[in-house]
Amino acid sequence: MPAQDRKILWADDEIDLLKPHILLLESKGYRVTSVSNGTDAVACAAREKFDVVLLDESMPGLGGLATLEAIKERDPLVPVVLVTKNEAESLMDEAIGKHIDDYLIKPVRPTQIFLALKRLLEADRLQDSQRARGYVAEQARLRAESTGGLDWRGWIDLYARSAQWDVELDKVEDAGLKQAHQDQRRELNVEFSQYVEASYATWLTAGTEPDSGAPPLSVHVMERWVAPLLREKRRVYFILVDCMRLDQWLTIEPLLREFFDVTVDHHVSILPTATPYSRNSIFAGQYPDEIQRQHPEFWHEGPGDERSKNRFERQLLDLNLKRLGVELASPPKYIKIYNAEEANNVRRNVVTFQNIPLVALVFNFLDMLTHGRSESDLLRELAPDESAFRSVMRSWFLHSSLFDALKWMSKQDCTVILTTDHGAILSRRSALVYGTRETSTNLRFKFGANLTSDPKYAVPVKDPSRFHLPADSMNKNYIIAKEDFYFVYPTHFHEYENKYRGSFQHGGISLEEMILPTATLTPRR
Repeated sequence: MPAQDRKILWADDEIDLLKPHILLLESKGYRVTSVSNGTDAVACAAREKFDVVLLDESMPGLGGLATLEAIKERDPLVPVVLVTKNEAESLMDEAIGKHIDDYLIKPVRPTQIFLALKRLLEADRLQDSQRARGYVAEQARLRAESTGGLDWRGWIDLYARSAQWDVELDKVEDAGLKQAHQDQRRELNVEFSQYVEASYATWLTAGTEPDSGAPPLSVHVMERWVAPLLREKRRVYFILVDCMRLDQWLTIEPLLREFFDVTVDHHVSILPTATPYSRNSIFAGQYPDEIQRQHPEFWHEGPGDERSKNRFERQLLDLNLKRLGVELASPPKYIKIYNAEEANNVRRNVVTFQNIPLVALVFNFLDMLTHGRSESDLLRELAPDESAFRSVMRSWFLHSSLFDALKWMSKQDCTVILTTDHGAILSRRSALVYGTRETSTNLRFKFGANLTSDPKYAVPVKDPSRFHLPADSMNKNYIIAKEDFYFVYPTHFHEYENKYRGSFQHGGISLEEMILPTATLTPRR
């Protein structure tokens, strides 16, 4: 709204002495109504709506704070600036408690008043303009970097900056800017998919040292972030939020900084980016084919729900700690949270975990929301896109047993490692897949006999052992979707194409699914 359309109410018992201030505001286009007492200010505010109210704190009769209260009763959202000679902290606390928007100490210069109004009335517009300019410059940098042959560190850094823009652009109404960001992400995923297809098999044969040429993968999480703390006899909470993307983590990270010092690293999910593979590998410290070969009783890849494929994470964790040579004074505790009752149990019992050296908690809310959204019109309306999904994630976290438990942990002598097993991508494009009836049902990856799909849309894995995947039958192969494609069979193609277009899926190759936060939280107390 232009300044000339902005109406200012100014109440001060020395209003005649403030004529130079009023003249400056009027020269800038503001329309100023001036009164000399609180009673008249309340009456004016009752008759018409003002964009900002300027209040002298020490007026005779109805004082500034009483006037503030009366005006806020009628219009709780109107911004109010208190102008006072009194610098007492108690007055400031009381004014802030009554929802004051700014606070100026007399004597005030005309430009101080003008700048205070500009902050209140034009901050959003100016910030949006600055964001737009910053994004255009950043977009050019990202595009230049992505075409320069990035290594895995470069891709992690690039995606971390791009995800930060996901969150920043949630505050902007410019639909064109948001569309440009989506288009750029799609271009980045084309290049990232090509990079992963060329590099992934090499990563699996590299060592675990920082200069090995490979990123930390799912199998390295416990070894790199948890085991060193346990060897130092530090108590650890290991928290895994299933299916949490980096941009979603960025929406909740600020909430945690009140309670913890936060250090954020990243790891890369193994393929397929799906719970039975990536999460089992995190707890086991082994690739899927190693688990299947050495502990066949703990590996279930066939039909069944997600719970049945990850029933043995506690056993895999015990074996991993033994393999890493970690000795604990007492057995670790492992808890998987699927529903509200299990979540409330964690909330109630977290204070009793203080003598347990390692507590592992798996929260499945996001994964269930991701899957449920495909089947529920209500959930799809609640989270129609990635921005809305971030908002839902933040709202859930703010009221969750996880946040409550973390607050309790912040009062304990411990370190919290918080991470995830994979992300998810908003699937926008369908890709035809051909296979037998025994083929798996996943939409972003499939395994079975004689599977085929256009290599423009998917990475074929003819030899599963190259990707450290189980090859438990002679003709078994995998295909893994690239970018934002999802697999649909020729039979009933249009029905399933329409059903799953715009759904969040995981299992494939994309920045959103593969590059994941691993945060170390150290209590501030």
